[in-house]
Amino acid sequence: MSVDLMPGPLVTPLTPEPHRNEASSLMMRFGMLHAAFFVLPACAGPSVIPMEIESRIDHTVSFAQVKEAPTTHVGTVIVLGGEVLDATRLKDRTRLTMLQLPIVRRYEPTMDRTQSQGRFLAFQTEFLDPATVPTGTRVTIVGEVSGSTTELLDEMEYTYPMVTIKYLKVWPEAMHPPYRYGRYAPPYYYRYPSWYAGPYWGPYYGMYGPFRFGYW
Repeated sequence: MSVDLMPGPLVTPLTPEPHRNEASSLMMRFGMLHAAFFVLPACAGPSVIPMEIESRIDHTVSFAQVKEAPTTHVGTVIVLGGEVLDATRLKDRTRLTMLQLPIVRRYEPTMDRTQSQGRFLAFQTEFLDPATVPTGTRVTIVGEVSGSTTELLDEMEYTYPMVTIKYLKVWPEAMHPPYRYGRYAPPYYYRYPSWYAGPYWGPYYGMYGPFRFGYW
């Protein structure tokens, strides 16, 4: 006896559609580029200090170490943030009396004076008009430690570490945020543009400005 077997329906294995794979790949690439767009600006940015000067900085030496033993670090090139307390033009150089301020980002000093670790003196041998760095100006200084000096501060003796300026960056006045508190808060605030024509000082460049650079 013979049995005829009826062939069953053909079953074709499912395969992913090519256009869906391509769409998924494109979406993944777009997502990665989108994330990189936001991450990279936060992690990197142009340095405000020229490369040939930045390479000479000894980042292992802090202001506290120089203040503790200035003679030990004579000849060391360091970077310091600070606020100008006084600028005086001497016969052969300009003297800046500085309030040290910690550097927070891109070599910019903080605005919080309570974080200061003391005072120091910075000397610019190239011509520097004191009017360009009035009291309250925030600056970043690349300087070579040259020793210390003890002078009267009000009624007490104070030892100032001294540096010879190799590079000086003047920061613009910070933007005041808009008023947000109170029902009758004024509808205005002071604002500065996203670039600042600021002077750069250094023996390699002299002074050049105006020069636009991204502030934010």
